[in-house]
Amino acid sequence: MTTAIKPATTFWIIGVLALLWNLMGVSAYVMQIMMTPEAIQALPENEQALYTNIPMWATMAFAIAVFGGALASVLLLMRKKLATTIFMISFVGIVVQMIHSFFISNSIEVYGPGGMVMPVMIIVIGAYLIWYSKSASDRGWIN
Repeated sequence: MTTAIKPATTFWIIGVLALLWNLMGVSAYVMQIMMTPEAIQALPENEQALYTNIPMWATMAFAIAVFGGALASVLLLMRKKLATTIFMISFVGIVVQMIHSFFISNSIEVYGPGGMVMPVMIIVIGAYLIWYSKSASDRGWIN
């Protein structure tokens, strides 16, 4: 059995930030699926269409992305190498969700160029967490 090397303080900071980030994603997912018809009706008309026309596969990708990311973050903090695999699965969910957002729905038309900031951040952070967990594994911080 290999023994993990004590991680740097930054490992714990990044792990906690990753968990908080992914829990915000879980919260966004729960708020989206729990939206009442009345809440959707209160949105501007063009946003209503975005929420009422989300296919099941896009919603499932969203769930995989955020719940996978949260689980991977917990595994990272537990110093388990499985975190990397789960971050990769989460990233697949991110990519599938963004394919819907960028190419199938008209979210860019609805939210404008500024609406691209959060999706791009999600992709970058998802890729970073895969890289970081691999790096932590290479350094012996997780096993």
